Amino acid sequence: MAMRRTVLFGALLFVLSGAYAQAQTNPNQWQLPPAYVPSGEVMYGEYCAACHGATAKGDGPAAATLKASPPDLTTLAKRHEGKFPYDYVTTVLLFGPGTTAHGSPSMPTWGPIFGVIDKQNARAVQQRVKNLTDYLASIQEK
Repeated sequence: MAMRRTVLFGALLFVLSGAYAQAQTNPNQWQLPPAYVPSGEVMYGEYCAACHGATAKGDGPAAATLKASPPDLTTLAKRHEGKFPYDYVTTVLLFGPGTTAHGSPSMPTWGPIFGVIDKQNARAVQQRVKNLTDYLASIQEK
């Protein structure tokens, strides 16, 4: 009888320790890896669509509150002799639009914002800008 109690107690202790271990979840298990950079489409939805619109035509819900209308981002190639202006878009994202280049200084300068988000990881910032630029290139009107 004593042997049976010892075995049952051991089994119970084993089950309880397993349940305890499962209950101790890692608080960081749902965080993204430090080097994670979202796709351009995801970032567009998060950072750009409010002003430029879900279809990038410049008709986002916040567009009416701006002094200058956001440009139609699907016509960037058309407005640059049929070739998507990768360097121009990269510069605007990193350093801001300026008043004449983009039409309005109200667009955020994303480079420093991405720097804060990515804890000043220059590679991650460059990847964000590349992903977003590539996404914009992919939605150009034919």
